[in-house]
Amino acid sequence: MTNRQVRLKARPAGIPQAEHFEIVDASVPAPREGQILVRNIYLSVEPAMRGWVSAVANYSEPVAIGAVMRSFAVGRVVESRHPDYRAGEFVTGMFGWQDYAAVDAEAVSRKVPDDGLPISTALGILGLNGLTAYFGLIDAGSPRAGQTVVVSTAAGAVGSCVGQIAKILGCRTVGIAGGPAKVRQCLEEFGYDAALDYKAADLDGALARACPQGVDVYFDNTAGAISDTVLSQLAIGARVVICGTASIASWDPPPQGPRVERHLLVKRARMQGIVIFDYAPRFAEGLAALSAWVREGRIRYREDILEGIEAAPGAIAGLYRGENQGKRLIRIAAEKP
Repeated sequence: MTNRQVRLKARPAGIPQAEHFEIVDASVPAPREGQILVRNIYLSVEPAMRGWVSAVANYSEPVAIGAVMRSFAVGRVVESRHPDYRAGEFVTGMFGWQDYAAVDAEAVSRKVPDDGLPISTALGILGLNGLTAYFGLIDAGSPRAGQTVVVSTAAGAVGSCVGQIAKILGCRTVGIAGGPAKVRQCLEEFGYDAALDYKAADLDGALARACPQGVDVYFDNTAGAISDTVLSQLAIGARVVICGTASIASWDPPPQGPRVERHLLVKRARMQGIVIFDYAPRFAEGLAALSAWVREGRIRYREDILEGIEAAPGAIAGLYRGENQGKRLIRIAAEKP
């Protein structure tokens, strides 16, 4: 058997492109004592991957040149030398963009139960994306019933979940997305009360009409011009959750833009960043809530599945171009052996 691996070939200056990666054939690793061998089935594609391969300081060490691309994956245990795992079980964790991964138990996030939900959800709505939405909104955003929650990248894997959780909590939701199709998706599929196209003229005026009392919670996935507009319309006591900076191609040198201090001071607002790994001890809490809401039909999700490991090198760039409709995944094997 061959273990195809997607390795980082060159360090990108901004958004990683296909040419920054290479696909290499390697041997399938043999698990050591205490390890398991996982056959990956779905690979995850995250906006955060841009930061993982960047040389600029981040919350994690950059992926080394020549190393397998860091990635969450979900797969099947094919061999176990650990007492807590057995062959045939599905698991998810940081297994990398490759066919097979021999990993210690610490690399496994959790077992994926055979409970009727697709195993792919462990990488999206019941994985990094759903958990980011849950803890980012509830903990950092502190929304209260009746308040207005604005979400950028509102049709994306994180943003769509944020909007639906906010509705469950009794908030009024306003989504910001790019293009008529994603605006319709926000309204018709994810239940936003209003949705705005940032590519259309006069976002400032449209936001003012959609939020006549101002913005109580802003869940920011973009930074840049969209966020500059929203910050100018914060309500007294607003909370701003910084989840992503998708609109900024590079932070070296830092981009120029309006200062936020005056908005925060005058509105007595709070701005807080969220890195989901900080919430690892509470993941079970978030998964229990999200699973229940998905089963009850209160949270809907969409997946954008690419086929074959050959699609991996260009998958991050496509994400930043807005090509995906929902959580972007790469299927590299069948669920059943």
